[in-house]
Amino acid sequence: MKIRNSLGPFLVSTTIVLVAGCGVGTVPDSQVKKVADITPGNWAASQAAKGGVDERWVSRFGDRRLATLVSEAVAANPSMRSAEEKVRRAVILAKSANAPSLPQASAGLSGTRNKQVFVGLPIPGASGPLSSLSSSLGASLDVSWEPDVWGKVAASQSAELARLGAEKNAYQAARASLAGQVVKAWLALGEANEQITLAEESLQIRRDTETAIEDRFAQSLDDEGGTAAQLRLARTDTANTQEVIERWKAESARARRQLELLAGRYPAGKVGAGVTLPKLPPKPPTGLPSELLKRRPDVLEAERRFAAAIQDTKVADLARFPSFSLTSSTGRSSSKLGDLLDSDFGVWSLGGNLTAPILSGGSLKAEFENAGSRERGALADLQRKVLNAFGEVEQALIADYFYDQRIAAARRALNEAKEADSASAQDYAEGVDNILTVLQARGQRIQIASQLVTLRRQRLENRVNLHLALGGDFQVRGK
Repeated sequence: MKIRNSLGPFLVSTTIVLVAGCGVGTVPDSQVKKVADITPGNWAASQAAKGGVDERWVSRFGDRRLATLVSEAVAANPSMRSAEEKVRRAVILAKSANAPSLPQASAGLSGTRNKQVFVGLPIPGASGPLSSLSSSLGASLDVSWEPDVWGKVAASQSAELARLGAEKNAYQAARASLAGQVVKAWLALGEANEQITLAEESLQIRRDTETAIEDRFAQSLDDEGGTAAQLRLARTDTANTQEVIERWKAESARARRQLELLAGRYPAGKVGAGVTLPKLPPKPPTGLPSELLKRRPDVLEAERRFAAAIQDTKVADLARFPSFSLTSSTGRSSSKLGDLLDSDFGVWSLGGNLTAPILSGGSLKAEFENAGSRERGALADLQRKVLNAFGEVEQALIADYFYDQRIAAARRALNEAKEADSASAQDYAEGVDNILTVLQARGQRIQIASQLVTLRRQRLENRVNLHLALGGDFQVRGK
């Protein structure tokens, strides 16, 4: 009786000791040092400057509608909701990874009723052989625990914590990428609208030129030569300009619907009325290449996956070590239901096991080698992400420089084309030159103006690429 009465406190105290002795995984240390040897001291395309994560880069483009649309996209885009769920699942896995090192308890009720027949033992006067009926009822509480002697469970939880960090950085990278997609779609819409305005201006010029040629053709002024051919050329330019207008209108409609899809809306084509290309925002400070490894979310994601792979290798190695387990059970057993409440019918047991793998058909060795291969692959992925990150920054920096040169040259060419257009029109009005010169001058001016709009959009897109390459995050409005 004394043993039974002391068993309850014993189980409680044992559980406390077991819980206190459980290993808990910790967040693995940063592995950025493993790629330090491929990190240059300065950028090749730019002087080093103070830098950091720019969370307001979208607002630098100067349109509140754009910042609001990006915030809406981050909140409503289905891809972002999917990324959020991946983070939530990683949290759940990290929390449950320590469960094997904790005591496991289960309670149960059981009941059986048996009939036995004793063949060969007839009872005088009985109609058949001797038989008996028996009932067995039981209630039990079972506790088991496998102490994490070697730290295998702790290493497993550390791996899950590293994967949680990777998913958080993946979410951040997806958020920045989505912001970049919205801004680029906005820029495409701005270019399309400006090109439409430019093409409509060109169409009016083509029509005026066509009218002027028709007037001269009506007066039979053939001394300039081939006036009928000139009229057909003018009409060809007019029709071609109309096609250009329709093409840019289609691009504008596509960009509007793309913006709505990114924002999680139905693509009705109602967003972005009157959008034009914004002014070029200031160039963001680049900082040092080594700082990039601490703020690029895709690099940090790859680093966390490499850290998780290291822990996975440790788990696979420790799986070849012996394991220990302790079990205890207490309960009541009787043939009557009412006796289950009586401590006199209590039963209990304690036990321990030690198991060690001897022959596994090579599976444990294979898993260890496989884990090592995954670790080396994760390191290679980290190195690739780091090199790509450096490359994206260098390419965006050097492209920014050449876009400045190209736009400056295009603006000089546009000024010259405007002067040529004005001079040819005056010469034609004075009868010094023919209409073909006017057509060529005006066509060249419109073409250069159109090229300049495209260059402006490309340079703005490159500025977006630079912000993203430097690890620019986006702070959702209102947060």
